[in-house]
Order: sequence, then C-alpha cells, then structure tokens
Amino acid sequence: MISRSCLLLALVVVAVSPGCGRPSQSSYLVYVTNEASGDLTVIDPSQPEAVATIPLGKRPRGIHASGDLLYVALSGSPFAPPGVDESTLPPPDKSADGIGVVDFRQNKLVNKIHAGSDPEEFALSHDGKTLYASNEDISGLSIVDLASGKLVATLPVGEEPEGVTLSPDGKFVYVTCENDGTVRVVDTSAAKVVKTIKVGRRPRSVEFLPDGSRAFVTNENDGTLTVIDAVRQETLRTIPLGDGMRPMGMVICKDGSNLYVSTGRSKKVLVLDTAAERIIASFEVGQRPWGIALSPDESLLFTANGPSNDVSVVDVASRTVIRKVKAGDRPWGVITLQK
Repeated sequence: MISRSCLLLALVVVAVSPGCGRPSQSSYLVYVTNEASGDLTVIDPSQPEAVATIPLGKRPRGIHASGDLLYVALSGSPFAPPGVDESTLPPPDKSADGIGVVDFRQNKLVNKIHAGSDPEEFALSHDGKTLYASNEDISGLSIVDLASGKLVATLPVGEEPEGVTLSPDGKFVYVTCENDGTVRVVDTSAAKVVKTIKVGRRPRSVEFLPDGSRAFVTNENDGTLTVIDAVRQETLRTIPLGDGMRPMGMVICKDGSNLYVSTGRSKKVLVLDTAAERIIASFEVGQRPWGIALSPDESLLFTANGPSNDVSVVDVASRTVIRKVKAGDRPWGVITLQK
C-alpha cells in the first residue's frame, strides 16, 4: 500500500517536472532589482530559494541585458509616492545616480555609468552600443555611448518620463511621460523627438508587437491600454481593463499573440489577446505586482511584488501561482536570462 506521504511526494514531482509548468533543472536564471534594499536577487527557478544577492547601490529599478552584462538603473533621489509633498523629502544624492553594470558570470557589480539625473527605466540598442534612459526629475531622455561610457545628449521630453522602449526595428524609442499623459517618439538616427502621442493618464510602459506594427501603453490612472499604430505613430483606440485595474508593466510572448499586464495595487496579471484586443484571462499573483517577465520557453511567468518582498512564479498553462520566492526589500524589475 502506498502511504499518504509518498503519494503527496509523487504529486509534487509531477507538478514541477518539464512540460507541467517548471523545469526540473533550469537553464536560465531570474534577476530581480530591489528598490529599497539596493541589491539584486538571483533566482534559480528550480530551487525553492534565491541563490545569490548582489549589492548594487541606491534604488535599483529598470534592468536589461546585453551580452554577458546586466545594466541596472540606480538613483539617489528619495522615494516620492504619488501625492507626497516633495519639499518635505531629503535632498537627492546625485553621486548615486547612474547605470550599474553587472557581470552576471561573476555575480558582481563591475562599473557604474553616468546616464543623467535620476534614471529610472531605459532601453538598449539592438547592437548593445547605445543606452536610452529616462530622467524623471529633469523631464529628459539621456543617450549614452556604452563603449566610452559617456553621456552623448539629453533630450527634453514630457514631465516625469518613465517607460523607455525601443521599437523592434531599432529606429524609434518610445518614452512614456506620466504627468503629460503622452508618449514621446524619439528618432534614434537623428537623436531627436519627432512625435508626441496623446495617451491616457499616468502612462507607465510600452510594449510592441514583434512585427512593430502596433504598440500598447499602460495607463495606470485610467485603467486602460492605449493601442498605437506604430507605423503612422498615431493612437488607434483605448482598451478598458475593468474597474479597479491599475496597469503597470507588460511582457509579450514571442509570437505576439498574448500580452501579459501587471496591475499593481489590483494584484492581478491580465492576459490580452492581441489580435482580438480583448482580455481573455486574469489571475491574482501577489501584492502590487510591477515588474514582469517570461521564462525563455514561456512556460513560466514571474512578477515582482513590492510590498510583500517576493516574486511570484506562475505556471502559464494553468495560470496559477506555483510558488513565491523571497526577494529583497521592495522588488521592482525582473528579467530572465539563459545561463
């Protein structure tokens, strides 16, 4: 007779084996920026706990990779939640501003690059030579030459720029501007703003279809997505997400069929069918999910849950949280990388 404990163990093994939501031995790692503790949590999704913590500096937020390097936005500006009287805050530590460079083979911070004041999010050119960073406190977009580590230019954009996304063809950078309710379109070859697109209130992030034909913008305060014709660079329509939704981050699957949207205080991830432009599923993941990423094989989804200091691991097929992994203090951004 099979004991109850043995049966439960067998069920657990089946639940985490390949093809059932989580590989038994992962070929990739998950990297999570922790805004309040100033470090980077490294997660092996086949393990129940984080495998490393890398000190970074003040307020690490946006995170992206190129080659063997991770780039992380660092800021010495104090936390300033919406509605706070900024005159009551301590002065910013400008020496802490920059883009931290992490060699993920060594699990070590190896450099910090100047990228203007208070960088929050950024995008990397496809050739890995140029970085575009939003400078929230000066309404700017900084352009950095990564080979020399030099700041090439800072372009004026709208108030409180945040999300920065490169178009699939590399010709344009879209910058969300929270206070203006706009997206500024930057021509990368000319290094200038060529279009202002009106979207919803407090736009947070942008995600393109893989073919570059359309872009989606999360409008936090409206609870909507704006759909942009990325060829004509014009607004097409607005997709309502439902009462109480606060859309924040996004990640799109490789074939562009499904777009996953984190909803912050709404605690959920929404799944958008991009062809029909309608929500086809929603599921709760944790406390104020913001950063969001898919595993390389797209079987798992990860969300950074700020208030609870953890990362939710979601089985994409069943759309259920299969575990939560402890991160640092106030996890913000998340990325997955092949080992």
